[in-house]
Amino acid sequence: MTERELRKLVASVKAGRMSRRAFVRKMVGFGLTAPLATQLLAHAGLAQTAPQSDYKPTKAGGGGALKTLFWQAATLLNPHFAVGTKDAEGCRIFYEPLAAWDLEGNLVPVLAAEIPDIENGGIAADGMSVTWKLKKGVEWHDGRPFTADDVVFTGEYAADPATAATTIGSYQDAKVEKIDPLTVRVRFDKPTPFWADPFVSARGMIIPKHLFEPYKGANSREAPANLKPVGTGPYRFVDFKPGDLIKGERNPSYHFANRPYFDTIEMKGGGDAVSAARAVIQTGEYDYAWNMQVEDEILVRLESGGSAKGRVDIVPGGWIEHIKINSADPWTEVDGERSSARTKHPLFSDPVVRQALALLVDRASVQAHIYGRTGTATGNFINAPGRFVSKNTKWEFNIEKANQLLEEAGWKRGSDGIRAKDGKKLKLVFQTSINAPRQKTQAIVKQACQKAGIDMELKSVTPSVYFSSDVANPDTASKFYSDVQMYTNTMTQPDPDALMRQFVSWEIASKENKWQGRNIVRWRNAEYDEAFRAAERELDPVKRAALFITMNDMVVDDWVVIPIVNRGVVTALSHNLRATLSAWDNDFWNLKDWYRET
Repeated sequence: MTERELRKLVASVKAGRMSRRAFVRKMVGFGLTAPLATQLLAHAGLAQTAPQSDYKPTKAGGGGALKTLFWQAATLLNPHFAVGTKDAEGCRIFYEPLAAWDLEGNLVPVLAAEIPDIENGGIAADGMSVTWKLKKGVEWHDGRPFTADDVVFTGEYAADPATAATTIGSYQDAKVEKIDPLTVRVRFDKPTPFWADPFVSARGMIIPKHLFEPYKGANSREAPANLKPVGTGPYRFVDFKPGDLIKGERNPSYHFANRPYFDTIEMKGGGDAVSAARAVIQTGEYDYAWNMQVEDEILVRLESGGSAKGRVDIVPGGWIEHIKINSADPWTEVDGERSSARTKHPLFSDPVVRQALALLVDRASVQAHIYGRTGTATGNFINAPGRFVSKNTKWEFNIEKANQLLEEAGWKRGSDGIRAKDGKKLKLVFQTSINAPRQKTQAIVKQACQKAGIDMELKSVTPSVYFSSDVANPDTASKFYSDVQMYTNTMTQPDPDALMRQFVSWEIASKENKWQGRNIVRWRNAEYDEAFRAAERELDPVKRAALFITMNDMVVDDWVVIPIVNRGVVTALSHNLRATLSAWDNDFWNLKDWYRET
């Protein structure tokens, strides 16, 4: 897009010929982040307008029970320890960020009084700081006032390496200052185009200083509030059974008028995705079911039933189902730690083995026979917004080529048909969570590997274990005690910063950080680190997009990960439940606005 074309679009917004929402959507489509699109309008004297809500109830309460079903159960309720999405969703019932991302990729104020922009003085022109004004009259569930002290504390808590927060990457390069009781300034150590990361969305939930301060740092895991949250959200804590059930009740002092509609909320965990879909669409036992990773054929059959009580909702976004390749040795222990970054994988140290494995993933069959309308085969790790999507990569399924590469690299078949080199056999353990589409994907990959002389053992782990932060359990995804593993990385903001931070060297998961580092593959690449640091401070949106494309190409072309399908955000909703879902945030991002239409 040329500068002239951009000016015409801005002029159209000024003249009322184009809505602000349509402008932001168009810019996100071109790859600009929503905050940058907002800044363009702010420079033109068009400050962000308050978002419109479709919420109809005229009073809080009276809606009875909201019953939600998660086939992966939450295991903790501290948002800064959340490993899996189900933990972040459970936390979002009680905790809130300063702002959230709506369906269109626009920022919506939650605990903030307004969204910062250049016109209101919130965004520094040099990109070095952002100032947030906090909403007045907000109380914690125990009646204590919510103030700037809580925001400052949350930033310090998450940034402290001893806390071992999963969100440390959003806070470690920022300094949070209290300006007055209802104003905070976030200072960055470099120009930061994506300023809407700290205190925003899933990684931005604020925790109360008065309850967590005694447990900051090394004692972070001992805080009682890790299991009994006290937040500012629409529901107050009632009960939590880790791996099973969360219960909440309506917050009578909630800071949004006439909300929430429901009197109680239940987040039930466990089971599987198919039974969860049936419990909403077929039987109507539940109002909502999360993450319908179910063969599309089954979903279509459930929806088309004459007595269907629910529907499937599909929102496109940047979710990526992929295979991670372990750079470390999962079978050698170093100082009580397997998959230590101080080791090298005995087989994947040969890039030909990684390349061959990528050729043996039949993405087309996975899409056609498993995901259907809910997932699109892809060779990219970044799949949205459009400007960040690489056109340089390609994928192919070619068993013959994989065989040829392995043969030429000296991996010879033995009498058992398994290839070996220098006494090392091509035997791999492939793990993922228990889920029918994933087990079917595993089977497709294993069948192709057998034809290429690779022996693959399939391992399936209970989701509540696989996606937990249990430091004592060897089967968590973050420990990665297998050769390859598969799951979905969600993209909970319309910018790749947080998604691609998982490959930087300073985020390597280890015993030292309680395996909370997001670099689970233990990959190190100085060029990648440099590109990421450059993208963090690059204010030119075109140059910044190019840097993220470079990073995408590096992890794909070096076979650090093998992308499979770009998944939509797929949920099951009862016919009368009104809930607006966003691909850029938690499903519970606007839980306060959910209601049942009678």
